[in-house]
Amino acid sequence: MTHSPPAALKTRLSAMMFLQYGIWGAWLPILYPFLVWRGFTPGEISAAFAVGAIGAIIGPFIAGQVADRWFATERFLGLSHVAGAVLVWNLASLESANTFLIVSFLYGLIYAPTLALTNSLTFHHLEDRDRDFGPIRLWGTIGWIAVGIAMGHWLAQMHTPEGVTGAVLEAAWNAGRADAFKLSAVLGALMGVYCFTLPHTPPARGVGKRNATLEAINEVRKQPLITLFLLAVPISVIHQFYFVHTSAFLSALQAGDEAAQGMAGKINALLGVGGGGLMTIGQIAEIAVLAAIPFVAKRWSRKTLLAIGIAAYAARMALFAYTDSLPLILFGVALHGLCFGCFIFVAFMVVDEETTRDVRASAQNLFNLVIIGLGIIVGSWFATSVVGEWADGDWTKLFSIPMWMALACLVILLVAYPSKRRAVGGAK
Repeated sequence: MTHSPPAALKTRLSAMMFLQYGIWGAWLPILYPFLVWRGFTPGEISAAFAVGAIGAIIGPFIAGQVADRWFATERFLGLSHVAGAVLVWNLASLESANTFLIVSFLYGLIYAPTLALTNSLTFHHLEDRDRDFGPIRLWGTIGWIAVGIAMGHWLAQMHTPEGVTGAVLEAAWNAGRADAFKLSAVLGALMGVYCFTLPHTPPARGVGKRNATLEAINEVRKQPLITLFLLAVPISVIHQFYFVHTSAFLSALQAGDEAAQGMAGKINALLGVGGGGLMTIGQIAEIAVLAAIPFVAKRWSRKTLLAIGIAAYAARMALFAYTDSLPLILFGVALHGLCFGCFIFVAFMVVDEETTRDVRASAQNLFNLVIIGLGIIVGSWFATSVVGEWADGDWTKLFSIPMWMALACLVILLVAYPSKRRAVGGAK
């Protein structure tokens, strides 16, 4: 029988998650319209997303090795977030595309590994991941929601001129979106200091002398991880369609859709403007899903949960593509809860339980590499320079492509992923 972690520990880990995802949620939902407003070309915009992902590919090999072999995880996190705060503050004022790309690359190199390391640090201090990880991780979602709504109201109060609509209003919001990077920097500095107070998480150092990443790669080659890692690439591409285009898609509804003004006006008053506020509906739904994971994870197989997540990706893109009903579109936004909770969140659980203890940080970073590394590089290019230019403003054409991709992934999962159940809270 496993024991519940002390309340003080859960509070400390929850605060870590709140700051970790608040840092990212401040600027990611608004990046695409912000760069369009800055005059970046589609190729430069896809590159801006991709260079951060390139950093995410390189960073995990360094971070996983350091955390698994040499350096306490909480100290590595603290130094990384302080350095990241300096870089993201500068993104607010950079107008040169080349300079923006360089700084984004450096920031991705530093920030991306911290996503997986906060997971591995949390897992290290929990006896039962199924029961305890979800309630702690959902505070990351709350952090994302809090900063999204805060930025939405900041734009509404400080960057919404009276009596203007349409393109003029969207331009005013874009000017204010630079403040999102500054908010992210402030949160990053706080997180950096806070990490030094987290529970000590020493390196496992391993049972041998081999490189931890190489050992993790050897374990990932086995089922079910090989299928999970291969599916994660197209799923991450689909995920990127959401984060690249949804803010602009929702902003158009908020700024210029006459038929939706009544309902949109009420939502704007609650969540703010600029698209990012509306996107927090997805994170609010995510809270409900993550809160339910400890219960359903004991009853449903990992394969079932992953399938639900992929099906939600397909349904969300179908609603974006084939309806102009604001309530249905917002329901599609809310499906983000199932997309993230049942696929990405559960996938990190699978990675943790299917790998040996001394390489788990490296394995988490490898999966993080696929999700926010390879997938974002391919997804950013595909969503902007390929499908984005082909669709040319036609939302139906744009969102139908990732819908069909999700359906194909669902078929592959059902055929290739092994059907089995693991012991709850098992560890190797």
